[in-house]
Amino acid sequence: MQFGIFTVGDVTPDPTTGRVPSEAERIKATVAIAKKAEEVGLDVFATGEHHNPPFTPSSPTTLLGFIAARTERLLLSTSTTLITTNDPVKIAEDFSVLQHLADGRVDVMLGRGNTGPVYPWFGQDIRMAVPLTVEHYGLLRQLWREPVVDWSGEFRSPLQGFTLAPQPLDGVPPFVWHGSIRTPEVAELAAFYGDGFFANHIFWPATHTERMVRLYRERYEHHGHGAPDQAIVGLGGQVFMRPKSQDAVAEFRPYFDNAPVYGHGPSLEEFTAQTPLTVGSPHQVIERTLGFRDYVGDYQRQLFLIDHAGLPLKTVLEQLDLLGEEVVPVLRKEFAIGRPERVPDAPTHESLVAAARGESPATGEASGPAGDAARARRSGPDRRGERP
Repeated sequence: MQFGIFTVGDVTPDPTTGRVPSEAERIKATVAIAKKAEEVGLDVFATGEHHNPPFTPSSPTTLLGFIAARTERLLLSTSTTLITTNDPVKIAEDFSVLQHLADGRVDVMLGRGNTGPVYPWFGQDIRMAVPLTVEHYGLLRQLWREPVVDWSGEFRSPLQGFTLAPQPLDGVPPFVWHGSIRTPEVAELAAFYGDGFFANHIFWPATHTERMVRLYRERYEHHGHGAPDQAIVGLGGQVFMRPKSQDAVAEFRPYFDNAPVYGHGPSLEEFTAQTPLTVGSPHQVIERTLGFRDYVGDYQRQLFLIDHAGLPLKTVLEQLDLLGEEVVPVLRKEFAIGRPERVPDAPTHESLVAAARGESPATGEASGPAGDAARARRSGPDRRGERP
C-alpha cells in the first residue's frame, strides 16, 4: 500500500490566535509539509485544485514541479485536477512536463469539482458536469496515447492533426485516479477504463463509501479488467493526533468548530462518530484506519488530510512525525496481514512501463495493477466512441 497526505490549501485564520497566514506563507508551508512527508517515510503528497478564496492551489502542476525539485522519492499527485473546467490539452501537456521533471514520480487524480461559481469562470455550466467529465477524459486519454489526434466533441473546439509535446515519459501516461465524494458516474468512469477510484471518504459515513467502492469494483469486473478485488482503490481520511487522546480533542476542538467546511455544524463528537474523522491518539488512528478494510476490502492507497482549518505549520509537522514514526509503520505491517497475493499493489511509473514492455509485474498476478492499467490503456482507442 501507499500512504501519504493530501492538502486542500486553505488559508484559514487560526482560531486560537486570530492570525491569518499570507498566501505566500501558506504556499511555502505546503512545500515544507511535502518535504517533511518524504523525510518521515510517507509515499505520496497530493494537492487539490481550487480557483476561489480561501484556497491557494490554483496551479497544482506548478506547485508539484517545485516540490519535485526538492524531493527525491515522494510520489506527487493531485487531489483533484478539475477535468470539467480545465482544457484536456493543457492537462495532458502539464502532466507530461511534470512527469519528465519528476522522473516519473507523478500520477493524477481527476474530479468534476463542486464549486458552482468556478464553472462559468472557465466558460462551463455546472449542470453539464458529468457529460463534461466523460468527454474531456475521453479526449485526455487520446492525447496521451495517440501520436496524431483528430477529435471533435460537444464542449470544446475540434482538434485536427494535434500532436502532444512533450510525449509522456517512456511513452506511458501518468496513472489516473478518479476522485469522488458522492458521484456514482465517476465510479463508473473509473471502472469503464480500468483506472483507479479514490473515495474522498472525509465527509460522509462509512456506509456511503462502502456503496461507492462496491459499485466501482462490480463495474470494474463487468468491463473485463479483472476480479473485483483487483480493482485499484484509494481512500481519504482526516486525523489529528496527540500522544493522549484527551489532549488531541481539546487542542483540535477550536479548529474543528471554526473550519470553513464543517465548522458551526455538528459537534466534534457527532462528526467523528458519523464520519472517518479521527481525533485522538496514534493507536486510535491505527485502529480506525485498519477498520476501513472491513467495508472496502484490501485497497492500494491511503491519504490523510492533516493541514486544514488554520492549524499552524509547527502543529502539522508534528502530525507528520506521529504519522511517520508511530502510525504508518504499523499500518503497513497490519494491512499486509491476510492480503491475498492476487490483490495488486498500487501502480507506479515503473510498474506501468514494465507492463507496457510486456514484462511481468514485480508482485501479483499478470492481471495486477500494471497489467490491468496497461490493458485498459491499450483498449482505449478502440472504445473511444463509447460512453460509460
